[in-house]
Amino acid sequence: MAKAKRFGSFGGVFTPSILTILGVIMYLRLPWIIGQAGLLATLGIILVAHIISGSTGLSVASIATDKKVETGGTYFIISRSLGLPIGGTLGWALFTGLSFSVSLYLIGFAEVFLGYFGFDVNITTIRIAGSAVLFLLTILTFISTSLAIKTQYIILTAMVLSLLSVFFGSHEYAPAHPQLYSLPESLPWISLFAIFFPAVTGFEAGVSMSGDLKDPRKAIPIGTISAIIVGLVVYLVLSFFFSYTVQSDLLVNDPNVLFKISWISQLVIAGILGATLSSALGSILGAPRILQAVAGDRIAPFFFSKGYGPSKEPRNALLLTYIIAQTGILIGELNAIARIVTIFFIISYGFLNITYAVESWASSDFRPTFKIPRFVSIIGSIACIVVMIQLDILAMTGASVILLALFFYLKNKELNLQTGDTRASIWLSLVKTGLLKLTKNKNTSRNWRPNIILFSGGARNRPYLIELGKAIVGKLGIFTNFELIEQPDENLLFEKKVKVSTETIGEYSDIVTRKHVCNDIYEGMEMISRVYGFSGFEPNTVLMGWAKNTKNPEKFQELLINLNKLDYNLTFLKYNKEKGFGKYKSIDFWWSGKGRNLALALHLIRFITVTPEWRNAQIRILSINPNNK
Repeated sequence: MAKAKRFGSFGGVFTPSILTILGVIMYLRLPWIIGQAGLLATLGIILVAHIISGSTGLSVASIATDKKVETGGTYFIISRSLGLPIGGTLGWALFTGLSFSVSLYLIGFAEVFLGYFGFDVNITTIRIAGSAVLFLLTILTFISTSLAIKTQYIILTAMVLSLLSVFFGSHEYAPAHPQLYSLPESLPWISLFAIFFPAVTGFEAGVSMSGDLKDPRKAIPIGTISAIIVGLVVYLVLSFFFSYTVQSDLLVNDPNVLFKISWISQLVIAGILGATLSSALGSILGAPRILQAVAGDRIAPFFFSKGYGPSKEPRNALLLTYIIAQTGILIGELNAIARIVTIFFIISYGFLNITYAVESWASSDFRPTFKIPRFVSIIGSIACIVVMIQLDILAMTGASVILLALFFYLKNKELNLQTGDTRASIWLSLVKTGLLKLTKNKNTSRNWRPNIILFSGGARNRPYLIELGKAIVGKLGIFTNFELIEQPDENLLFEKKVKVSTETIGEYSDIVTRKHVCNDIYEGMEMISRVYGFSGFEPNTVLMGWAKNTKNPEKFQELLINLNKLDYNLTFLKYNKEKGFGKYKSIDFWWSGKGRNLALALHLIRFITVTPEWRNAQIRILSINPNNK
């Protein structure tokens, strides 16, 4: 059986990433952006874009050194950290973004190819040329990923030669003074940013090859970070070069400016065509692998998870990539496709940065060999949110609605990973932080909440105790239901093992029940009351039924005395099965005339009357008159 071809950092991650980064935007839009925005604003666009891509790349690289990253790249990372519903939602977003990226690059290819060779450049010819090249690329990828990777080495060589031809070309178009500021009629900065941003999303093409790498833990960090740094340097150098050597009106108005200033124009056309093709190739390699991983987790139709050959080529998933890319080509507008790609990637990158922040904060077993400060990912996620709001509020709203609908759909399917995810750790960290805060804060009457120990004696037999407990705690308190099983045994004092369950009793759900086996019911109650609880949220109230037929009233009396000494509020329910709660019409509290019972009564009234059943009940506080006067 033939072995699957595996790739290293350079061939598997760096090459597809850098060829996608230095692609259609660099050749076809960067000179135009510089001419419109000027040097300073362009540098701002490049730096903000790389803050987002750099922080995301570092987050991905760090997570990749903590756990084995399998097929699916960033989808695999998010789903194994934040769970399948969020992972699946972002997986679909990444797949859609990469698939539309294919059409973005091929539209750029068609524009240059048709213009250079003298064909009429219009929406019809762009659609025809783009569709033809998409079909050929799909066939190439369908045949062999290895062949597609080898093709990229040739394209990388052509790109390097084209850049050298630009740098060593003619300088006869140099301006008297470099343009530092935007033209008066320039597009808004954020609009230019939206057009440029797809240029920095290229590292996704390399990360998506995770399932085809020899050692993803090593290849992803090295290849990703190297590609981002090289891309940043090239874009900064080109910005200064164009600003100081080419007039702004030529940059804005002449689409053939690179051919005019180059040393050998044929090298430039080879680089442009190669860059646009390689960018499309990188995306068409990455997108199906994300869909294959999503389908493998049964979030997408299982048909797309099937792989062919030793390398498990995702040919079925490639077909859907082809359909989406063809749709983008039929749209035919480079800037419109760039807008779609930008929104999907910005959302995905925001979540990737959040994933790292959550993993490093909440996951107890998160120990990456390549660790970055948490604030890096936090800055990246904040930048994504700010840019999304500024960029296109309408497109952001539309994409968010679609992704939220998908998230709730996946959530309702109750998808879970056998390996688990970080969500439990998140809750543990939040609870721990909250308890520490509560421990430090002084409890006052204003923020008092009932924390009830309920001795139900079998909640299914006494659902009315559950009902009263729910009414007393309202929306802000909490109670734990204890069921004690008496098993007289001189060797058994109190069973160490406790069965904890969350169950639905009657119409009440999420009832936490703890079952204990003990030698004596009253001793069990006292022991639980002494030891149960946790710092910052200790139990303060005991609720139970009134013991009408107890066989041992002395022990019951002793229990009440000890509970009083432990400073518990004691509440008892003497329930009449025939009358029930009297249609919830009135609540009577009896006060002895001394002690803290009145304060307790007022607190409990506040909580009970929050519930719909008791909201309109008549409240009466009755005082006992021992003198009968």
